[in-house]
Amino acid sequence: MPEFSYQVLAKCSQTKARVGTFSTPHGIVETPRFMPVGTLANVKTLTPMQLAATGAQMVLSNTYHLHLQPGESIVGGAGGLHSFMNWQKPILTDSGGFQVFSLSQMRKISEEGVIFRSPHGGEIINFTPEFSIQVQNILGADVIMAFDECPPYPATKEEIAAATNRTNRWLERCIVAHERPDQALFGIVQGGVHLDLRAAAAKSLAAYDLPGYAIGGVSVGEPPELIAKIVAATTPMLPEDKPRYLMGVGTYREMAQAIASGIDLFDCVIPTRLARHGAALVLGSRWNLKNAQFREDFTPLDATCPCYTCQNFTRAYLCHLVRSQEILAYTLLSIHNVTELISFTQKIRDSILKNRFTTDFQHWLTPQTEESLLGE
Repeated sequence: MPEFSYQVLAKCSQTKARVGTFSTPHGIVETPRFMPVGTLANVKTLTPMQLAATGAQMVLSNTYHLHLQPGESIVGGAGGLHSFMNWQKPILTDSGGFQVFSLSQMRKISEEGVIFRSPHGGEIINFTPEFSIQVQNILGADVIMAFDECPPYPATKEEIAAATNRTNRWLERCIVAHERPDQALFGIVQGGVHLDLRAAAAKSLAAYDLPGYAIGGVSVGEPPELIAKIVAATTPMLPEDKPRYLMGVGTYREMAQAIASGIDLFDCVIPTRLARHGAALVLGSRWNLKNAQFREDFTPLDATCPCYTCQNFTRAYLCHLVRSQEILAYTLLSIHNVTELISFTQKIRDSILKNRFTTDFQHWLTPQTEESLLGE
């Protein structure tokens, strides 16, 4: 089998959901799959051993942040990200595009790239497509992302069209700059909320026959129903024999609906960010462990959850740790929250194989109403 390949193993008879395997130099990723985010070469508060125990098969790091600290030369000197962070399974690096464009008051966009002032030392940094790829080549992740312009929401159609066209032109430069055959370069479909721009971008990117494709520019402020509409319209336009990655999405409903549209991979900072605020994800709901209702509750967060936290500790103990601001609280909640989202996508995978996806996950496939939002 080649180093990079995607194989569809099963399809849902009622939706576009599919089960597959994505082969990389550092192992196979079973899809659909949630990928934890380790922005600075670590998934916050977790050791690699703890992370592996959650069922994680692939994690993310970020080019922009790693360039600023510690610098790609240090990571490269350590033998690349896998050695540096002691994670021998697949890794994906984001291009840094989203982070650069979020610096709206500190950067200037041109056809060449983006010039911005470092928020660390104040020096001027010129982030171009070539530079992003160069940094990612040094970092050494299995999958690297093309440098894209991520327009804000809301923006005018003219602004979004200009950003989308520039993203497509930058992809050509990324392809030319990419030097490592052991890294798969994914293109990113932009287009905002405009389906015609999304369709044109998807068609343009598919012509390059890349190892994989991502849908970007969602989850930047749009309502959930609009995200679902964009994903449902865009995903089928991407090659069926390549992995499809929805960037920055990680709620039960958004993932279930995206899987029904044919998405394979997800990432989001939700599980560890919530953990740092003392919150747990339990069957898709968010629980604030500071609440007094948990102080004398001596049951697990979720008796059906296989994670280390649920198998060994009670809600009362977690409540105590959170209220005491003990660091262990954030580790235990991160273990559970990451396991929760990975288990959710694994359960969907199993249900597709049994042809029970729409039956078992009907609740999450239905549009979100105001009543259900209050309940979750």
